[in-house]
Amino acid sequence: MDFIFMLTHHDKTVQDCLDVYDSLSGLGLKHVGFKDVGVDRATLRELTRRIKADKCIAYIEVVSQTPETIRQSIKSSAELGVDRVLGGQDIRLAMETFKDGAPAYYPFPGRPVGHPTKLGGTASDVEADCRKAVASGCPGVDLLAYRATHADPLDLVRAARRGVGHSGYLIVAGSIDSPQRIKAVAAAGANAFTIGSAVFEEAFAQGVKGVRDQCKAVLRAVGA
Repeated sequence: MDFIFMLTHHDKTVQDCLDVYDSLSGLGLKHVGFKDVGVDRATLRELTRRIKADKCIAYIEVVSQTPETIRQSIKSSAELGVDRVLGGQDIRLAMETFKDGAPAYYPFPGRPVGHPTKLGGTASDVEADCRKAVASGCPGVDLLAYRATHADPLDLVRAARRGVGHSGYLIVAGSIDSPQRIKAVAAAGANAFTIGSAVFEEAFAQGVKGVRDQCKAVLRAVGA
């Protein structure tokens, strides 16, 4: 399963994201991302450049809240040069914007609300949204399973797997804060997961200090 390290805390890109990213050199990360809020566009462009220069896959997750700001974020994401755009639900706009070799799009299934984002909706809602996303040309989805307000997180992961099918790429984002949750989402059908805040708060591996060593602990958990 793929570990996507997000340079984010409380659903915002951290102010010192460039320095933090540089401190992770040689660690072996292959997937690195950030949010569309928290720092200016010039910083995000430079961060994207550094991630791709290291031959990592670069992600941006859209957490803007209004239809207009989400549309703006989707359009501006293409300009950054990232490989994958996560979040939002305007699939038609995204597929029109991300064409001719532009980023791959992984929308949110369910009913995301607020910031930090919570996820409403049932397992049936999630499965239906995943089927719609794949039918529209999306290679997968970005599921906020552990942000669910009215459903069991693992039920949502299993529903999303049914919806995207065998070949769809299912990312579980938000509140993955332990090796046990990594194992649980993997068993339920996830292909990848994101971690941001749990690393910055030194909460993933108890007693382990610093972002670099926390990321090492996550990588060990993935390989276990």
